[in-house]
Amino acid sequence: MPRRNAVDVAAYAKGVRAGDRGMLSRAITLVESSKPEHRQQAQELLVELLPHAGGARRIGITGVPGAGKSTFIDQLGTQLTEAGHRIGVLAVDPSSTRTGGSILGDKTRMARLAVDPSAFIRPSPTSGTLGGVARATRETIALMEAAGYDVVLVETVGVGQSEVTVAGMVDCFLLLTLARTGDQLQGIKKGVLELADVIAVNKADGEHAHDARRAARELSGALRMLYGADATWTPPVLTCSGLTGEGLDEVWGKIGEHRAALEATGELEAKRTRQRIDWTWAMVRDQLLDRLAEDSGVQEVAGEVERGVRDGTLTATLAAERILAAFGYGFGDTPSGG
Repeated sequence: MPRRNAVDVAAYAKGVRAGDRGMLSRAITLVESSKPEHRQQAQELLVELLPHAGGARRIGITGVPGAGKSTFIDQLGTQLTEAGHRIGVLAVDPSSTRTGGSILGDKTRMARLAVDPSAFIRPSPTSGTLGGVARATRETIALMEAAGYDVVLVETVGVGQSEVTVAGMVDCFLLLTLARTGDQLQGIKKGVLELADVIAVNKADGEHAHDARRAARELSGALRMLYGADATWTPPVLTCSGLTGEGLDEVWGKIGEHRAALEATGELEAKRTRQRIDWTWAMVRDQLLDRLAEDSGVQEVAGEVERGVRDGTLTATLAAERILAAFGYGFGDTPSGG
């Protein structure tokens, strides 16, 4: 007798490969689920589809507050679909783990792409932790690629570690910034510049066009000093307008140049391999934490240990040792081997 709510993995795989949007949506819902039976079925589905994944350009997009990411993505995505591309748009939103996110938010922010038959927009999953969101997003990229989407745009939303998370799953990381008075680096979070492969000063239209060009020159000069003459790739700084579309062809061209540079040196495949290995260990850490949290022995001592840390009778190190001992593995133990 078949299991209740059992997923026909072969049918899902066939539907995704055929580009069936409804089946792709259900497959993504499956990989987003935290239920153990769904996780097993999702992994079976991914094993079926991974040989057909990997062909897309994976591009992360982040921006300073007010940079106009949504308008930019809507315009760029529309231009790409008009050129014959199929576009997947995903969001990594740490706040969705607390608020439940917005099911309609991503689609209302990208009105043209939302009704474009060559585009597929998926809001950020509400997986409880940023790690859960990241896992679901990585697996969704593979599903979209298997469904024939040749460009996948992954947007960072909200605050937190989402920039680092997204940079670890894409080939090219695009930073949108704005022309500002004074220090042109103002508003760019520390560390984000080091992640960026291409930088675009957005909203370079109307009365802001001159300021945007000046900001781009200043930022470009700062980056040349930061990277030095021997760098194999120094992020180019361009100006564009997500509102009018001006400059977006040039931004897309630089994204293409970056990919060509990676492919010429073999770095594209090496980068993706590093990302898979890093992701493997991230999954190990996440699963260990999940098992710790679910362990009855850990649950018994957790309250007492936390009280000890709060009142100062336990150091964090001793508290961790108590928890690991309750889990059956103390600091003095060594793994058993043959």
